[in-house]
Amino acid sequence: MRTNMPTKMYRFSVLTSKLTVLLLLYFPIMVLADQVSNQDRALFWSIQKDGKQAGYLLGTIHSEDPRVLEFSEDFLIKLKESKFYAMELVPDLPTLTRLTEYMQYPPGQTLQSAIGAARFDSLTSVLSTHGIPLEMFNRLKPWAAMMTLSMPPPETGFFMDLSLSLRATGNGLEVVGLETLEEQLSFLEEMPLPMQLSLLDQAIAQYDQVNDVHDQMVDAYLKNNLHELEALTEKQLEEVGQQAGAYFIDSGIHSRNQRMAQSLLLQLEHGTVFVAVGALHLPGEKGLINILRRQGFVLNPLKIPFAESRVTPGQ
Repeated sequence: MRTNMPTKMYRFSVLTSKLTVLLLLYFPIMVLADQVSNQDRALFWSIQKDGKQAGYLLGTIHSEDPRVLEFSEDFLIKLKESKFYAMELVPDLPTLTRLTEYMQYPPGQTLQSAIGAARFDSLTSVLSTHGIPLEMFNRLKPWAAMMTLSMPPPETGFFMDLSLSLRATGNGLEVVGLETLEEQLSFLEEMPLPMQLSLLDQAIAQYDQVNDVHDQMVDAYLKNNLHELEALTEKQLEEVGQQAGAYFIDSGIHSRNQRMAQSLLLQLEHGTVFVAVGALHLPGEKGLINILRRQGFVLNPLKIPFAESRVTPGQ
């Protein structure tokens, strides 16, 4: 089933908010190797303070794979009993409209003129599966084009992120964003053009591997183990230089972790918060788990939140 335009716009939004996970498919992440401890490798966490439940923290994966859409009853009860649902960015209509504007060049500028005719020809050869008109694609900025190639073409548009936000809204939770659109896009907008072009070249070259890599990432995710996610990621990231990797670690992960944590701490003062953010925002000394611990919260790992039939045995 082909997605309609609002769903495509939402997909762009979620691609942006999950960019850390997706783009780490293209960067060396040796810098992350010492960040995932043996204890802090779970994807779902309980947040407590002073002996009381303060909320829950879930690391998500951007996928419409049915295996990450069938949640356990226990998990759904925890979601329903929360007061707030906090995500990286709330995809309301004004935000999506501004996102579309950010992703596109103003009139008179084109992607082809920015990246060159030869690279643009290579790019268009892999676009047929996405169902995006060439004229529309030619208006995208290089980072937006690269993002589009970083995931398999959508089949239903019903991603894990969308499913959770709809469930939260249906259960009466107040949905809040931990970042503004401008905050989230700043590291993309400020990325040097040569770096954008290098990453776009990598996305074009590896496009035929996207489906296989995505399936492997989902398999690893369902094992509730950030170590394996890291190992699969590192395997894919051998051809891009350290400069790009360091840029995304510093600007796309660490800086955003601090910003999201500040927003989350304010929200936790007003009631139980169910937090769902990209999985690689959780681990490490500068990850959300340890940031919250340093603020006096107690975080304990929970079982992966999917129905037993979807979980790898032994996890």
